[in-house]
Order: sequence, then structure tokens, then C-alpha cells
Amino acid sequence: MKRIEKIRRGYKHTPLGWMPNDWDVKLLKDCIIGKGQYGINAPAANFSPNLPTYLRITDISEDGKFVKNDRMSVICSDDEKSKFSLKTGDIVFARTGATTGKTYLYNPDDGDLVYGGFLIRFRLDPNELNPDFLKVFTESHRYWHWIRYMSARSGQPGVNSTEYGELPIPHPSLYEQSLISGVFNYWDKAIENLERLIAQKELRRKALMQQLLTGKKRLRGFKEKWRKKRLGDILIPTLRPVKKPKSTFLALGIRSHGKGTFLKHEFNPSKIEMDTLYEVKENDLIVNITFAWEGAIAIANREDDGALVSHRFPTFTFNKKEGVVDYFRYVILQPRFKYLLGLISPGGAGRNRVLSKTDFLNLELKMPDVNEQTAIAAVLRASDQELDLLRNKLDALKEQKKGLMQKLLTGQIRLKRPI
Repeated sequence: MKRIEKIRRGYKHTPLGWMPNDWDVKLLKDCIIGKGQYGINAPAANFSPNLPTYLRITDISEDGKFVKNDRMSVICSDDEKSKFSLKTGDIVFARTGATTGKTYLYNPDDGDLVYGGFLIRFRLDPNELNPDFLKVFTESHRYWHWIRYMSARSGQPGVNSTEYGELPIPHPSLYEQSLISGVFNYWDKAIENLERLIAQKELRRKALMQQLLTGKKRLRGFKEKWRKKRLGDILIPTLRPVKKPKSTFLALGIRSHGKGTFLKHEFNPSKIEMDTLYEVKENDLIVNITFAWEGAIAIANREDDGALVSHRFPTFTFNKKEGVVDYFRYVILQPRFKYLLGLISPGGAGRNRVLSKTDFLNLELKMPDVNEQTAIAAVLRASDQELDLLRNKLDALKEQKKGLMQKLLTGQIRLKRPI
């Protein structure tokens, strides 16, 4: 049965859904000067202040900002520089692959940019479209729905210049476009400030962790000299063998680079040849002996309890008189610890270098007593909790922005005065 939508007073139905009667829907091609222009095809060169900076797809962040870390330059003629340099009001769209739809609105503060061949530049007509308003629209659900639809029409994801020209855009008056983009400019500044604060806190946490875990910084009240301890005096090999289940089960894996555990729900037993597996318990230290050199080591969380692993994931419990679990959550993340794992993981070509479990238990670490370990872990955990609160606040801000975007870009909320 065909769906019948209720008529909304003061609104009309458009290709983008319900819009206010005084809004239009225009195509991108009707709001630009000239046509979409593909970028330059030229190799990147080491960055030089005497050359224009190269803007490639990889130089654009997920939120449409120019990533200045590891930036590159491009060698081009004066004619090419004139043709492919970005100007105020220019917006570029990624045209191929998984990045299709990603956009960047040129910011003069980013310097002299020449854009690459996998990007398409559109020069907007200032009498038709506010560039900041268009950038806001390219972050919306409706825009990405259109990108997915266009990309699915061909075998390989991609949208060309002509197709981008058919992009439908909500079109209130320039005055209201300015008001709407002004709201999101304010919102983006709040998000950027919070992101900057989080980055600063992360740097301080990293420095604090390095100082506390090496004894360069001591907590008040602790003066006892640190001593070397073998991991074999701290960790107790604890294997809990079980027969391989006949039906699907919960399996556990370990990410490299200290990124923790992950669970594989309803794992098919036919994918494992061995008949014996091993049960994991919360607070076990687990090592992937094949990729330990890559930092594949973790401490099991509560949700990991009861998961199964193979013999390549030995599990250890802690001698509570010598080692504190929460303290070791931070120890195993240290570059020095990863370096030591690499030393005892011999191997040939490729990434498969098997850790020696005997050498692992013989590793020596300079450590404080358990009381100081507990105090250090508490300080670092408090720092983590502060960061978690800030990250949750950031996520909430971004979600609120999405909700506001939906209402402002469809005219559900109208702005009548400058913000």
C-alpha cells in the first residue's frame, strides 16, 4: 500500500523531504562558477616552504580538516599552480574509493594548497550558496545517503564531476544560510576546543605515566628503593584446559600495539584443529606468542571472562605479593616493554615471530613494592577517568550537533536573527 504522508502547513515536499515553502532545492551545478575541476596528477615531494603544499585525500581528516602532520609539497609549473591552487570559497570532493564523499572547504589559514587528482574542486557562486552552509550540508545524513546511492550505481565506489553536479542541496536565502552556518561554526569551535583539551590531557597523561612507571617521579610518602623483579616471580602460568566445544562458542583475540582484547561471538569450532582450548578469567594476563613483538599482550576484562583461547595465548595470574594487576595494565603499554618482547621473539621473514615463554618469565623489570604499585595505578586510573569523561562529553556534543543539523537543514527550526 502506498504510504500517504500528512501535509504539513507552511512546508512543501521536495526531493530532500519536507522543506519550508520559502526554501528551494537547487543542484550543485546551478550554484557554481564554471564546472567541477579535477586536480593535478603529480608526485609528492618533501615539504618545502618554497613550494605549494599538496592536498591529497589522505591530507583531509574525517571531519573535513586539513591534516598538517607529515604534509608534503608538490612540484608544478606556474601555470599548473595557477590552475590547481585553491581559493577562498572553493570546496573539494573526494571522487573515488572508500573516501568518496569526503569534503574539504578551503581555509586560507592552511596556506597555499594545490589539490590532487583524486579530488574535484567546485568554485561556488557567492550569490547562490554560502560555502560554510554547503560544508555543513556535506556532513548531514541526507548528503551521505545520496553519496551511498550514487556510489552503489557502479561496480566501484566513486562519484565523478558530472554526478556531483547533480547533488541536491537545500536552498534557503543567503541570509538564512549564513545564520545556519554561523550556528555550526559556534558548535564546531566548541568541539575543536574540547578536542584540543583532550589532546593536551593525553600528552600529560603519557608523560605522567612514563615518569611514574620509571621512578623518575615518586608519589609522596614512598621512599623505598625500587628493585629488579623477574616476571616469573610476579606471574603464575595458569592454564584451564577444556575440550573444544561441539557448538559455537565465545573466543578471544588480542589486538596488536597494546589495544586490548576483542571477542569473537559464536565462533565456529571447525575453524580450530586442536581438541583442547583454554579458558580465560578476568584479570588474566594474556600474550599472543606469535605477535607479542608487535605489542599483542593484554589483561582480560570482565566481559572476557569465560572466553576460550588456543595454546598460542598462554594465560597468567598474578602473585599478589609481588605484582598488582592494575599497575601492569600500564606497564605492558610502555615502549620499553614492547621492545623487550621483541628481543625474546626470534623469527625470520614476515610477521610471525614466536615469543619464548621461558624467556618471557625471565624478563626483569625495575619495580616498586605492591603498595606503591597500587598508588601509581590509582593516580593513572584517575587520569584515565578524567579523559573518559571528556571523551563522553565530546561524543555528546557531536551527537547534539547531528540532531541540530537535521532540524536546521530541513527548516524544522528557523533562525530569525543573527547568532
